[in-house]
Amino acid sequence: MTPASAPASAPAPTPVIPGFEYRRVAVTDDVSLNVAVAGSGTPIVLLHGFPQTHLMWRHVAADLAADHTVICPDLRGYGASDKPADTDGTAYTKRTMAADIVALARALGHERFALAGHDRGALVAIRAGLDHPDAVSHLASLDVLPTLDMWDVMRGTAGAVGFHLYLMAQPPGLPERMIGAAPDAFFGHFLDLWALSGDAIPPEVRAAYLRASREAVVSIVADYRASAGPDVVHDQADRDAGNLLRMPVTVLQQDWGSALGFDAVGRWRAWAPDLEHTTVSCGHFMAEEAPAEVVKALRALIAR
Repeated sequence: MTPASAPASAPAPTPVIPGFEYRRVAVTDDVSLNVAVAGSGTPIVLLHGFPQTHLMWRHVAADLAADHTVICPDLRGYGASDKPADTDGTAYTKRTMAADIVALARALGHERFALAGHDRGALVAIRAGLDHPDAVSHLASLDVLPTLDMWDVMRGTAGAVGFHLYLMAQPPGLPERMIGAAPDAFFGHFLDLWALSGDAIPPEVRAAYLRASREAVVSIVADYRASAGPDVVHDQADRDAGNLLRMPVTVLQQDWGSALGFDAVGRWRAWAPDLEHTTVSCGHFMAEEAPAEVVKALRALIAR
């Protein structure tokens, strides 16, 4: 057989979290989420960030499953979850995505649960804590600020680190075309730039992240676009009403306060009076770079 006539190789299988059961769970009439579940005991839901999928929790989830029911979904618009069209600007608000997570937990039999999120998933978790305080018992946020504060601190040339926030905030059309022209270069840029540990994301997981992201350009942009519009409106309304995160809150964060010139602890305490804030030395992808540290923080949170 000549090389020209050789059959094309099959695509590499998508990695999974070993020992976890995978299922699709309907959270609205027209949206189902891909979710990995394992363990028993008090439930904790883990929400991934950008440009990743639920696989980012593979080390943390396996450890926590020893004594908790661990639920790891792909957010709507990401991974193997449904990606509805954003016809009216509400399909990817954090309010909508938070409602997905509450519906997911209830569908799995849990009216109340601990919730941890990284990056975009942390913004969904924060909104869930504000909108559904009876459902969220404990809240952990990894390496973000609430949306209202995020936009407020992005100032001057130091704010160039967040160029993607401004790109994806533009009206539909241009961002999708620009990112879609070279998706692996775009999403791979963040995987390379934000990790301090070069071996934290192995090649097969990196390939899965890139594949999932290139197949979700439109919905990922819609998620970010919502954070420059209705998500800010929702945060401001909570700030004006004095609505707070009343549950125990743990924040793990790089030293963005020094880098961008803001008081990280003060910003967070304005939202979360029962706060444990830790500045980490690893990179952005802390659940993959320092999973033992993340597990320790989550276990301590649940014990509060």
